[in-house]
Amino acid sequence: MDDDDTPFLGQQRSPRLFPQEEGTKQCAGDGSVDFKGRPVVKKGTGNWRACIFILGNESCERLAFFGISTNLVTYLTTKLHDGNVSAARNVSIWQGTCYLTPLIGAIVADGYWGRYWTIAVFSTIYFIGMCILTLSASVPTLKPPECLGSFCPSATPAQYAVLYIGLYMMAFGTGGVKACVPSFGADQFDDTDPKERVKKGSFFNWYYFSIYLGALVACLFIVWIQENAGWGLGFGIPALFMGLSTASFFIGTPLYRFKKAGGSPITRMCQVVVASVRKLHLAIPQGDSSLYETSDNRSAIKGSRKLVHSDDLRCLDRAALVTDDERRSVYLVASTRYKRKKASDFSGIH
Repeated sequence: MDDDDTPFLGQQRSPRLFPQEEGTKQCAGDGSVDFKGRPVVKKGTGNWRACIFILGNESCERLAFFGISTNLVTYLTTKLHDGNVSAARNVSIWQGTCYLTPLIGAIVADGYWGRYWTIAVFSTIYFIGMCILTLSASVPTLKPPECLGSFCPSATPAQYAVLYIGLYMMAFGTGGVKACVPSFGADQFDDTDPKERVKKGSFFNWYYFSIYLGALVACLFIVWIQENAGWGLGFGIPALFMGLSTASFFIGTPLYRFKKAGGSPITRMCQVVVASVRKLHLAIPQGDSSLYETSDNRSAIKGSRKLVHSDDLRCLDRAALVTDDERRSVYLVASTRYKRKKASDFSGIH
């Protein structure tokens, strides 16, 4: 399917804004690179041709997650003979962990590995955890025997250990996936191209459609399989789909556009706040002529582009003021850096 033929959810086809000359190689204007670190050529990379693999990855991963989480309390009470209170508590702690680990994934992706390698490594950990979980439900020695009348033997510490190692490897793995997949999908569209900028909005519609499609299949079919065909098969099918999710992601590697890791945004935001507080004795500058910024067209943040100065939250403008004794200090903040802080704060206010 050609990129221009891809249907948009909730929007009409936009007209061609810029005619492209035949035989020219137009590079992305947002600083994207290919897998080998070279400036990426827009034709043949990114766009919907790459997002198909990312959306397939997300749909299969959500099917795998909900295929396990939806019926996990039932598994703990009927097969490991946990009490209802204990099972509900353990599942709640595990699910809470699943929603906290994206903080780790985001920090690792932004500051060190980049989104691609974070998804790749965490997806692999996720898949291994699901395989361990499947083994714990399939191998007789890794689960307690069935109840004999009213007597239900408890699981041994070793059996619990295998189960929870698998579950918490899943929880750790989902942190890298949930934190990076939507932003990595958005990276496949060039913000400097009006056509691709419109398509980026459509991508998020398809992204959430993929999530709910995977969850729907898991709740309708996987739960039934677990209760009627066996837990080994019921856990094995989600593990298989997680394997397909990881494979789908790797297959699309030659088509992806990559953004270089630019450091943790949390660190940059804290630097802006600290620098602004330290310079409270200085007057708020008028305009942006006295604000520190790099001399060329490149942003001070690796993998980002320069932002236009705005008049919102002008109290943060102090962070980019240049003083003689702070030229080499960590408290001297480039204009683009504090603009991103202003943009994030201002969007929250509105």
